[in-house]
Amino acid sequence: MTWFLVSLLGLFAGVVSGLFGIGGAVVIIPGLVLITKMPQHTAHGTSLTALLLPVGLLGVLEYSKRQQVNWAYAGVVAVGLLIGAYFGARLAGSIPDATLRKMFGGFLLLVSVKLLLS
Repeated sequence: MTWFLVSLLGLFAGVVSGLFGIGGAVVIIPGLVLITKMPQHTAHGTSLTALLLPVGLLGVLEYSKRQQVNWAYAGVVAVGLLIGAYFGARLAGSIPDATLRKMFGGFLLLVSVKLLLS
């Protein structure tokens, strides 16, 4: 049953990623923690690994067909992501699992409130 739920999680995260232009981690990480009881650090690593190719490649192809990609900005953001992801992953390794979970939840809450009030 867990494998089935995780596959549904992937499907849902893919739809949300394509619809809202997000990486899917906001769906995948909480889903992995809640469905599989996976440790927070493992959920982060699993999410990054799962998202690497399918969301990036297929999402880019579809948006690119409609000429809805600013390639210059995407390149600049990608450089920041490359550097930031490395240092973020190193930093996460030094944070206890429960603290990281609370930080992630707080981040999601903050972003949600900001979007709802804007």
